Amino acid sequence: MKRIALLLPLVLIAGLARAETDPATSARDAADQLEGASVALAQAGSARDRVKALTEVVHAYESGLTALRAGLRRAAIREAQLDRQLKAQESEIARLLGALQSIGSGPPPVMLLHPAGPEGTARAGMILADVTPALEAEVAQLRRDLEEVVILRSLQEGAAETLQEGLAGVQDARTELSKAIADRTDLPLRYAEDPIQTALLIASTETLEGFASALVDLQVDGMAEIDLPDATAFKGILALPVESQVLRRAGEADAAGIKRPGLVLATRPNALVVSPTAATIRYLGPLLDYGNVMILEPQPGLLFVLAGMEQVYGEAGQVLPEGSPVGLMGGNDPEIGAILSQSSDGSGHDRTETLYIEVREGKSPVDPETWFRTNKDG
Repeated sequence: MKRIALLLPLVLIAGLARAETDPATSARDAADQLEGASVALAQAGSARDRVKALTEVVHAYESGLTALRAGLRRAAIREAQLDRQLKAQESEIARLLGALQSIGSGPPPVMLLHPAGPEGTARAGMILADVTPALEAEVAQLRRDLEEVVILRSLQEGAAETLQEGLAGVQDARTELSKAIADRTDLPLRYAEDPIQTALLIASTETLEGFASALVDLQVDGMAEIDLPDATAFKGILALPVESQVLRRAGEADAAGIKRPGLVLATRPNALVVSPTAATIRYLGPLLDYGNVMILEPQPGLLFVLAGMEQVYGEAGQVLPEGSPVGLMGGNDPEIGAILSQSSDGSGHDRTETLYIEVREGKSPVDPETWFRTNKDG
């Protein structure tokens, strides 16, 4: 891929930002990830390999854009700090210069009329002589700080253009990903879906929870003996299926006072959603008022319910490897100006979409954080 160099300006921004966490490291990691995915894509010999490589390309772009936003945010914070520092130093230097001017412009007889006499006048002169080098050092530091601010602003302007190209690259990669998924024919089918049974089940349930519980009992035809890894080995350490922040945890009430047994995640527009582990697709498609829903079965009696996607990929009965794309979030990517305006606060206002995750063991929902790794202190 030719867009690896697009991540390099972030390295410079992050270095100047002097942040506690280093966005430049994230940018370099994303560049390495992008390079590896590009090689894998060029060597892909099957639709399945192509999907896997393109998934990594999209993830690399998302990681790079996250790092770039972080670098811009750090740079904006640093610039604000420097601006306050410069104003404070300018005021101090102005007072010192004023004192020097008033003493230097006075007539000699008046200058000799120090309250402590000639000796006091001599001491005052020595103090001013000592102040002068320090004042020169302050001026030199001011010049260095000013140069740093100029560099920061220049890099921010260049980063805006880089971000625009990166966003276009993400869209291209996602388009290719959609084409690859449409051509994917070599994934095994664990069972053949009975559309009549599924339609009756949807018609007879009024909630997502009820549908998922009834799905456990739904009899399916053509069950094949396909061994999947034991999902319990990954309990508590699974990565979330999308780059996101936890908006509400299990049992936390929303604005309407409704409590749900799953996680609500805030994601960016068009974020890629993947299968957190190898699993069979038990259901995909629109359901009630939840938008598009994907229900994955890592093993009998265990369901991962993902709701709220704009697009879903695959077909019922397919067995997906870990990390396989299962859908895209909705929304529109923000314009460059909006991203830059958000870069100073890190508030997550650019995460405008929400994905709901529910985990069911048998017919009972369990806290998803017993399976997924999240920042519980955040």
